[in-house]
Amino acid sequence: MYAKISGFTLVASLLMFNAAFAANLEAGKSASATCAGCHGPNGISASGAFPNLAGQKADYLTAQLKAFKAKTRVASIMNGMAAGLKDEDIDNLAAYFASLKACE
Repeated sequence: MYAKISGFTLVASLLMFNAAFAANLEAGKSASATCAGCHGPNGISASGAFPNLAGQKADYLTAQLKAFKAKTRVASIMNGMAAGLKDEDIDNLAAYFASLKACE
């Protein structure tokens, strides 16, 4: 049983690594210009009304953007912002913001 769990863990880890590796940080950086108005040019918001994106986990950011796009998480501004994003755009943005240093 231990071998099955270890094998599953290895496969899951490789899939997550491949997804993060496939993202294009430069494309994410370019696309992030739209996000900068609220979330700051480096993913650190100047206002408490908007969350910091820098240093967040890519999987979390991906899930949130997909939820905004699908309108299963409702926030009118973000639903509109995410509506036109492709899955590749979401992956690139998530990888870019995850690569930035978090606010300390």
